[in-house]
Amino acid sequence: MAKTITIAEAEGLIGQELGVSDWTLIDQERINKFADVTADWQFIHIDPERAKAETPFGGTIAHGYLTLSLLAGFAYQAAPGFEGAKMGVNYGMNKVRFLAPVRVDSKVRGRFALKSIEKKSETSIMAIYDVTVEIEGEDKPALIAEWVTMVFV
Repeated sequence: MAKTITIAEAEGLIGQELGVSDWTLIDQERINKFADVTADWQFIHIDPERAKAETPFGGTIAHGYLTLSLLAGFAYQAAPGFEGAKMGVNYGMNKVRFLAPVRVDSKVRGRFALKSIEKKSETSIMAIYDVTVEIEGEDKPALIAEWVTMVFV
């Protein structure tokens, strides 16, 4: 997180882009480790030769959920935190769409805009972000999402 902002400052940023993360390489080792963690060993992810021969992708691709799981780390780089926050938790997604495959050895990054913020109690704030995960050199993003977080102060 580059900086922290107050709730009042955040309210003034609704509808605006907050920031963009650094590029992250999606190599075969990362894809294989994700396959092991999730037990999703579909050949399109872990078998380069078969994926090249039997898919339109030209090789292996990252799991959509691998790309989605990068949002937390991207947010630390790109979006400011809330002043006085003790912790933040994922609250869910209102929408996720996987728009383009992330081919092995591609680089991706997250672009964050604040959609809304709502004080839920004296100690919690719900923030909703519009997130786009871009693929370096590609016109179509890997995914778009409406990400809901809860911040405890």
